[in-house]
Amino acid sequence: MDETEYRQTYREINDLPCVFQKAILTRTCACSRAHRFCLAEREGVACTSPAAHDRCEVFLRLLRENARFAIGVTAVAGAMAHGKEMKLQCGGLRGLQRAMLGRDGDVGDVNDLLERGLAVHGELAALPFGEVVQGVAEFKNRRRSRHRE
Repeated sequence: MDETEYRQTYREINDLPCVFQKAILTRTCACSRAHRFCLAEREGVACTSPAAHDRCEVFLRLLRENARFAIGVTAVAGAMAHGKEMKLQCGGLRGLQRAMLGRDGDVGDVNDLLERGLAVHGELAALPFGEVVQGVAEFKNRRRSRHRE
């Protein structure tokens, strides 16, 4: 399957791609609304709830705006490099978990975490982004290992 055909098929079978797919696929977090699937020996993640998907999109947009300095960008329009997106997703969710639950490490359920944030703060824009962005700044992407022959 060539890349164009793969992308077309992916869009056909995944009409609601998970906003935090990168973080879920690296097992940094989980989500009760996520559905994993395989296509052409690759893994994908779909969201099973339009409402949860919208909430995650709003949170990620707010996170991008608030974490621009931490990820070293001045504008957040369009797609970001994979490493920056990983830092944003994984670090942002870990930072939110620390701010909301007081614990570090891999994030449990993203949906539950955002629902708790809404219950406590009333709206996503009121989340403690100062603390959340600290998680982004602290997150380190894995380095590629160098194989010596």
